[in-house]
Amino acid sequence: MADSAKLTLSSTTTLNDGCKIPLLGLGVYQAPKGVTTQNAVTWALEAGYRHIDTAALYENEADVGAAVNKSGIPREEIWITTKIWNSDQGYEKTLQAAERSIEKLQSEYIDLLILHSPLPGPQLRKESYDALQKLVRLGKVRSIGVSNYGVQHLKELLEQKPEIKPAVNQVEIHPWLARNDITTFCAQNDIVVEAYSPLTKGKKLNDPTLVQIAETYNKSSAQILIRWGLQHGYVTLPKSINKDRIIQNADVYNFEIDEEDMKVLDNLDEYLTTGWDPTKCE
Repeated sequence: MADSAKLTLSSTTTLNDGCKIPLLGLGVYQAPKGVTTQNAVTWALEAGYRHIDTAALYENEADVGAAVNKSGIPREEIWITTKIWNSDQGYEKTLQAAERSIEKLQSEYIDLLILHSPLPGPQLRKESYDALQKLVRLGKVRSIGVSNYGVQHLKELLEQKPEIKPAVNQVEIHPWLARNDITTFCAQNDIVVEAYSPLTKGKKLNDPTLVQIAETYNKSSAQILIRWGLQHGYVTLPKSINKDRIIQNADVYNFEIDEEDMKVLDNLDEYLTTGWDPTKCE
């Protein structure tokens, strides 16, 4: 677990390539393109976030780029992650998709570029990852990684002995989907875990155990879930387009969940996926 007593909104973790990624990020999955996404990113940056997680699939990369550019914050102080969608996997297609993302983001580079899922299969996974490595060598991408990879996919990738190891694996994680097999393997191989949908897409915010713990700390259920992920050392990516919730989701640094309550939350695991689960594919 992270040294939670010292966590702040500016806290980072160091990836295996030496880059420092902010531990808390704003996810913009299903955030409508246009002013809605631009506002969400603007509010997040004003609140102190320095990490935005988008993807080609979300169709809002251009809005993320616009908000970042308008913010007046130096580009190098903001971490932007985007992803290569399944239909863009393959060596040349990945290179082309990355160029499109860079253009939409109105940036000279991408901080973290990851493969969105392992679903395209072993051959395209390899070709795509080879392309990611080339993009790092070209200076177009700082860090690379994967998303929705199960242990079998990570082993497959590492057995190919890539010159540049994956820095992250982004998967759905929350107390009802602990993914201990994946998180343990990542820890053993110096791969940072990123937790998406940490708020269970709202499905468990009224869970009695969670609500009781939240009341103990005078915090919202969402704040407890975000804090749980941070205390586990996960890069945590809550999504919201609501200004008050974006601000509230970052207000998780003036308390610490004690060890007993962390254990209670850890014991809620029931393998609840709130969306897809590509970690099980071949």
